[in-house]
Amino acid sequence: MDQLDGMRLFVRVAEQGSFAAVALQMGVARSVVTRRIAGLESRLGTKLIARSTRRLSLTSAGAIYLEKCREILDMVEAAETGLDAERQTPRGTIRISVPLSFGQRYLAPLLLEFSRLYPDVALNMDFTDRRANLIEEGVDLAIRVTDRLGQQEVARRLSSTRLAVVASPGYLEQHGIPKRPADLLGHECLAYTLSASASWTFTVEGKAQSIPVHGRIQANNGDVLLQAAIDGQGITCQPTFIAADALASGTLIEILADYPIPEIGIYAVLPGNRHIPLRIRVLIDFLIERLGPEPIWNRPPH
Repeated sequence: MDQLDGMRLFVRVAEQGSFAAVALQMGVARSVVTRRIAGLESRLGTKLIARSTRRLSLTSAGAIYLEKCREILDMVEAAETGLDAERQTPRGTIRISVPLSFGQRYLAPLLLEFSRLYPDVALNMDFTDRRANLIEEGVDLAIRVTDRLGQQEVARRLSSTRLAVVASPGYLEQHGIPKRPADLLGHECLAYTLSASASWTFTVEGKAQSIPVHGRIQANNGDVLLQAAIDGQGITCQPTFIAADALASGTLIEILADYPIPEIGIYAVLPGNRHIPLRIRVLIDFLIERLGPEPIWNRPPH
């Protein structure tokens, strides 16, 4: 087994977390995979994988070696692809982390369309609002809806979303309509728990004004908060990609529109320390083209 084959095998075992699963995929005995990994460890002079009865885990050396293997294999793929113009076809697997609500509403149809257009690309999609560590978890691409990126994060802007403060007609009839952002202090506000702070920032007379918000209901999912607002349980601040349909139907009403909240960006975030394969560059370009400069969710309801 040469070095590249050893790296490929190690990456597969690390990602599957199982010798048996990789052996089944390769059509060989489990002992063959175990023996090859043991040979790799012997050649490197260090333990890469800690064995247990339930699941394999990487040692600290194994985690470092995994990331280096991925970098090298990506570079090998890029070199081989560049040799032949006929091979300028995206191929391989993309491990992508997708935010739950935005992913289900808008990204899932686009990703499935991309899959039909590029049958040589396999998509491994993780729908979660948890902020994945791309390098440690082996994620090739994360879609993030955020107003702040880390200083070391490598990202391309895909689109943006407006934020709207919304409530049901019934809630506003019973509790009154806030005329200014400060009026929210006297209302039930349905807060998003994954936000950096329990406050909403408005533009008041050209300046940013943060209003602390309080309420009995909090959640880490915007759809849950939207439903609570529809049920008349309070006021919530949501991206328009979540609130657009309810606003269009009149189920919810936007308030405080004269005091806009700064838009937040939708980004494709990449691991900062590795070559970007063709398949990932093509996917990012595809998403930018499909989402467009004026996304449908930002358009005013008719």
